[in-house]
Amino acid sequence: MVGPPRPRFVLFGSSIVQLSYANGGWGAILSDIYSRKADILLRGYYGWNSRRAVQVLHKVFPKDAVEQPSLVIVYFGGNDSMGPNKSGLGPHVPLQEYVEHMRKIGEHIKSLSESTRIIFLTCPPVNEERVRQNTSGVFSEIIRTNELCGSYAEACMDLCSEIGVKAINLFTAIQKRPNWMNTCFTDGVHLSAEGSKVVVEEILKVLKEAEWEPSLHWKLMPTEFSEDSPYDLVAADGKTTLNPSEWTFHRDIQWD
Repeated sequence: MVGPPRPRFVLFGSSIVQLSYANGGWGAILSDIYSRKADILLRGYYGWNSRRAVQVLHKVFPKDAVEQPSLVIVYFGGNDSMGPNKSGLGPHVPLQEYVEHMRKIGEHIKSLSESTRIIFLTCPPVNEERVRQNTSGVFSEIIRTNELCGSYAEACMDLCSEIGVKAINLFTAIQKRPNWMNTCFTDGVHLSAEGSKVVVEEILKVLKEAEWEPSLHWKLMPTEFSEDSPYDLVAADGKTTLNPSEWTFHRDIQWD
């Protein structure tokens, strides 16, 4: 460990999380936005469903940890919502079982500490035609439809309303983007840089509007080592220095 200690944000989920540092991903964007404010920890597992998630909850989020996360962003559902394979194998999880798994995840994370906050992300939509084109001899038939994704997303939103967890409906948010099927995915399923921008916008919106104390919105969090220093770059007047601790001009998007 290194110090000083910062608030910790944990991203927990399947490949949408594991790949969130690839292709201009939303995890990488959050790490930039929260640099000098919070540590973003990645706990993403390619191909996982909610069944596997509940099996490792106590390992990923031990209740006896000395420090608990300030925020956990959870994504499961895309693999659960795949159509079942006739063999009985594969990631498909029936809808009501998926809901109960997500309930267990929410309840466990809530129990970690009174100050641990949670955001659930729902299934995004998919580009069905692109998914069909991606089939090969490596996999058996892959069934991913927007009808299935939408039903799991709606169920997740209903659960979050029931148990008092903040939720982001990626299924509807992504479809608001122009030409979303071609711009928001790398392969019809996983998020491109454009798709990740949607995720970041929605997360920041929740964090800005949430009445959490302390606030977890980046503009309201303290910046580490933000004091003025005579070692900073000298201003044009030749007499003062410029404190760069809050500079954001390097970003293509000035996030709110």
